[in-house]
Amino acid sequence: MATKYSFKVRWGDTDPAAIVFFPNFYRWMDEATHEFLTELGLPTSELIEKEKIGAPLLESNCKFKTPLVFDDEAFVITEVAEIHNKVFKLSHTFYRGETFIAEGFTLRAWTSFNGKPKAITIPQEIREKLKAHQKADLVAQTN
Repeated sequence: MATKYSFKVRWGDTDPAAIVFFPNFYRWMDEATHEFLTELGLPTSELIEKEKIGAPLLESNCKFKTPLVFDDEAFVITEVAEIHNKVFKLSHTFYRGETFIAEGFTLRAWTSFNGKPKAITIPQEIREKLKAHQKADLVAQTN
């Protein structure tokens, strides 16, 4: 099951040619990640404040196919690509309507912020929530 995060390209998101400046795709992947966690019932603000848990970014990448421009309405589809002991990888696919725009990923560590930040094992209940949002083609490969 995937989650969808919609946004509108603002003037400040673009370069002088009114084309989206590439770092904004990374910002939108980050925003989509936090929306994704909220949909799982794991709002980042509550995780950090109440449980001293976060999912900081370890790695990110994005490949661009078609540009977005000022005033475009777009969305990102976020799914779980991989789940490991302490880290998980999310895939992010960008669209404008039916047009494929870009695809990327974010790799994050399940991290305790009690004292010095330290990656910890993803709890089983969280792992199950992540598995429920794993890409269908990846689930078929692992079964």
